[in-house]
Amino acid sequence: MNKFKEFLKRKNIEFSAKRYGIDALSAMAQGLFCSLLIGTIIKTLGTQLNIKFLTDIGTYAMAISGPAMAVAIGYALQAPPMVLFSLAAVGWAANAEGGAGGPLAVLIIAIVAAECGKAVSKETKVDILVTPAVTILIGVALAKLIAPPIGSAANAFGLVIDKATKLQPFWMGIAVSVLVGLALTLPISSAAICSVLSLTGLAGGAAVAGCCAQMIGFAVISFRENKWGGLVSQGLGTSMLQMGNIVKNPRIWIAPTLASAITGPIATCLFKLQMNGAAINSGMGTCGLCGPIGVWTGWVAPSEAAIARGAVAISPTAMDWIGLLLIAIVLPAILAYAINMIVRKLGWVKDGDMKLGN
Repeated sequence: MNKFKEFLKRKNIEFSAKRYGIDALSAMAQGLFCSLLIGTIIKTLGTQLNIKFLTDIGTYAMAISGPAMAVAIGYALQAPPMVLFSLAAVGWAANAEGGAGGPLAVLIIAIVAAECGKAVSKETKVDILVTPAVTILIGVALAKLIAPPIGSAANAFGLVIDKATKLQPFWMGIAVSVLVGLALTLPISSAAICSVLSLTGLAGGAAVAGCCAQMIGFAVISFRENKWGGLVSQGLGTSMLQMGNIVKNPRIWIAPTLASAITGPIATCLFKLQMNGAAINSGMGTCGLCGPIGVWTGWVAPSEAAIARGAVAISPTAMDWIGLLLIAIVLPAILAYAINMIVRKLGWVKDGDMKLGN
């Protein structure tokens, strides 16, 4: 047993929730961002501006989302070069076989393939053959065997959330908005979670509302401590920057979370806000304005996952744009600020509690 532990340590194979549930999941989201998400934006711009060159670039970028996710996961697992490069084939196979639930299939299969590849790496004199062969054979075999049921299960769960949100837009608007918003601020990837569940439509709109409430909310209520730098880094970067302060005083989380509980049902019930772009956008919030951009791309060019659930392209009205602006920026800022004033008067939050860089 000790020898096995020593072997795992030497191979840098660590079975932990952090490595697989945080590091790998977050890296997968970055891989999606650098392929599917940015490709969708470029393709939509090309389509709307009638520039075929941009449309083609976006299409190529979107097509390699599977390899991009798998290589990103391998990078997070600190895979050696031969394993890392071999994961491109694994990611392509897992994503293709997984269908609408491809990202979850890629996450699971790429982790297994990467760890197996790491285990045999540099153990033989023909490493250049053995390492990529083991990584690809195990990964692609698993893709053929388990990616379809994994993808179907993830898609089915996402479909349940979608249907439930349509049937109970008020309560599900609150639940989805709050939970995805909390995931955005926690050191896990809300973007990857939304992508894994293929969260689009009305549920995607609620997720956008929750993520925007966290980011804009923290950016506004911590302005007195962090000024313009903090406003930009949290409002366009990530509210995860506040995680250290949340651990010290969890009550600073009250205002953004309550704001998300209010904007979620407003999005689903009043404005019928749908996010029909790439599912990853649902969990991005105002990070690079990806959440609002996802809503826009969903209006003019719905993603395949959204189309499968009945989405169609629309010409957005003034009310659509007003609703998006209110949900993504205006209401989170006003609500979080007002709620935080009450929390401060109660003495639960004081100056310095949200100072970044403490």
